Amino acid sequence: MSEAVADLLLAVDGVTVDYSGFKALDGFSLTLNRGDRRVVIGPNGAGKSTLCDTIIGRVRPSEGRVIFRGEEIQALPEQAIVARGICRKFQAPGVLPTLSVRDNLALAARRDRRWWKALGTGIPPAERAAVDEALETVGLTARADVPAGTLAHGEKQWLEIAMVLATRAELILLDEPTAGMGPAETSRTADLIHSLGPHRTVLVIDHDMSFVEQLGAPVTVMHQGRFLKQGSIAEVRADAQVAAVYLGHAA
Repeated sequence: MSEAVADLLLAVDGVTVDYSGFKALDGFSLTLNRGDRRVVIGPNGAGKSTLCDTIIGRVRPSEGRVIFRGEEIQALPEQAIVARGICRKFQAPGVLPTLSVRDNLALAARRDRRWWKALGTGIPPAERAAVDEALETVGLTARADVPAGTLAHGEKQWLEIAMVLATRAELILLDEPTAGMGPAETSRTADLIHSLGPHRTVLVIDHDMSFVEQLGAPVTVMHQGRFLKQGSIAEVRADAQVAAVYLGHAA
């Protein structure tokens, strides 16, 4: 097996998602190696969220394959895909407001998701350690015992990222993680993603080009469900076709 094949974690291979004639994804392909950071951008309706939905199993492609760790997963249920090591954070925070920050994380970390075993004294040491590590990573250790509903908006976004980290997923999908954040919170989120290290592979969808610049990761541009361009943020900014798409003048 070549080193390139061994490093390949995810391959989205010629995927089409067809909604009664409207192709939200149209033969789209993308690959991620272990430890990669990748940003996906594109105008509204480009298919970015559908891409995440397809990877995580919420949407079934009509054509193409999604391959994770060398195995096709496009026909698996979402929970089975999560169990294999993929987890997604959505744009809007979905924390349980009456539970503490720590208990939200404990629920995310649980391998046995039956509710009567999810909280309390029966949390295994490895899961407790994952909770503590996630709290420290996102800077919420001091807020661990407050109700999640009392957190500021940015803190809720960081809690959602922490919940993804607590699952110990190898591939993390972050759908607009800086939505509603100010510049300082956005910069801190970029630093957080940088801090995750090579054992996490991260796919980010975001519209904030300042945030994309701070991430410094390769950028994939989508348009009308198709691959348009890939390169550094500088290369993407300088591309005439990308500029045309964002200005609404693409053919």
